[in-house]
Amino acid sequence: MTTILGTYFNGQLKLERPIKTKKPVKVTVTFEEEVKTPLVLSDFSFLESQEQLKDVKGSFSDEVVEERRQAI
Repeated sequence: MTTILGTYFNGQLKLERPIKTKKPVKVTVTFEEEVKTPLVLSDFSFLESQEQLKDVKGSFSDEVVEERRQAI
């Protein structure tokens, strides 16, 4: 399986790079929807966040930093 990014606009799909095949291949196209309305503070709940993080041991910010280091 090969993954190639592209852009769909006005009924046309433009791939970021060409792909060579000797026969037809099946593809899956996923449309990544853009956020149409900006997020506002009322979209977030401090109490809900506390509940979701109740089992996290240690610092949440330390976990985020570690996750980002592993992604590099």
